[in-house]
Amino acid sequence: MPRNHHPHPSEVTPESVYLNRRAFIKRASVAGIGGALIAGGVVAKQRNAPRVEGTFDDELTPWETVTGYNNFYEFGTGKGDPKKNAQDFKTDPWAIEVTGEVSEKRTFSLEELIDGLTIEERIYRLRCVEGWSMVVPWNGFMLKDLIERLGPTEDANFVEFTTLMDRRQMPGQNSPILPWPYVEALRMDEAMHPLTIMVTGVYGKTLPPQNGAPIRLMVPWKYGFKSGKSIVKIRFTKRQPRTTWNEAIPREYGFYANVNPEVDHPRWSQATERRLGEFFRRDTLMFNGYEEVASLYEGMDLTRYY
Repeated sequence: MPRNHHPHPSEVTPESVYLNRRAFIKRASVAGIGGALIAGGVVAKQRNAPRVEGTFDDELTPWETVTGYNNFYEFGTGKGDPKKNAQDFKTDPWAIEVTGEVSEKRTFSLEELIDGLTIEERIYRLRCVEGWSMVVPWNGFMLKDLIERLGPTEDANFVEFTTLMDRRQMPGQNSPILPWPYVEALRMDEAMHPLTIMVTGVYGKTLPPQNGAPIRLMVPWKYGFKSGKSIVKIRFTKRQPRTTWNEAIPREYGFYANVNPEVDHPRWSQATERRLGEFFRRDTLMFNGYEEVASLYEGMDLTRYY
């Protein structure tokens, strides 16, 4: 499609969801959903949405695959384990602690945390890479909007996200496969980039437990393990925090986890990827194709800071 193509919303979400958009917006106002339409690197021209150049050529991964083929080790290491083991996962009520280098340290309910954010219809259609790749229509809001509301201090250089620790609800946490609870973090400029979003839904529906309900991080130019799920703590720090995979296997998993086809994983090549639903592999794109984030890493040796 031409670069200036502005897709109709029905090209991004199922028509039944689009036709019921008024009800969706009403639901969004309760859940704190707002924003812009992003199509695999494109931000469509909608209201005051920022313009990002790119192409609109990615087919959506089917709902059944998005919600049934997951990495969420808290519910098991098999790709089907999260859907099977998370069905009774309780997400209401939900509290999130905000701490560290921030003007107000307190615990918020999910509703309090996102109350007051600009409410618009936002559908983010993003490429996600974990070792395979998907194109997913996430619902959410820019993390930067939340950070600006929370008011980190001048000493805040990083923001850390911690997943719920609950061995009763999350049976995978009874295994020593990883140091629990799961922790991920971003540099502050990465967190403030408009492509970094907090997800509260998918395909215009409430986010399922196996996908990280009720709220998760999504950083589309990084490998999937950077996007922490079922977040219960946000901490602003002066120094780079530990992160789970980097702590567990530092030789294989660095802090940044940027998609970089020129840096092989110690046990496999990262030069190509397989999109779920496709037979053939395709070339892996630098930063997963989101060239607009390249300026965040100017002057860095990306073979060292992997």
